[in-house]
Amino acid sequence: MGMKDFVDKLHIENDNREVEDILFEHPKVAMAAVIGVPDDRSGESVKAFIQVKPGETVTEEEILAYCKKNMAGYKCPRQVAFREELPVSAVGKVLRRVLRDEEIKKGRD
Repeated sequence: MGMKDFVDKLHIENDNREVEDILFEHPKVAMAAVIGVPDDRSGESVKAFIQVKPGETVTEEEILAYCKKNMAGYKCPRQVAFREELPVSAVGKVLRRVLRDEEIKKGRD
C-alpha cells in the first residue's frame, strides 16, 4: 500500500481502503474511491468519489449520513463528488492518482 493511500487527518492515518469498503456496502454505490485533499483546518481531509449504480439516485447528504452511521467521525468524507464513471486501469482498479491530479489542477485554476 502506497503512502498516498492514507489521508493524514489531524495526524491520524486514515486507511482509504477501509472507508471505500464501507462506501461499497451502500446499496446504491457501484464504485467508490477516496483521496486526501488539502484542508485549511486539518491539513488534509477525505473526499469521496462515487459512481452510482445504474437506475439509482443518491444525494451527498445520504452518503454523508451513511458514513457517519457506519464509521468513526474522523474517517468520514468531508466532500462527496459523483461521477458517471471513475477512472480505472485495464484490470478495473480505480486510478486514485488521476483523481488526485484532477483535484490538484482544480486548485490551480
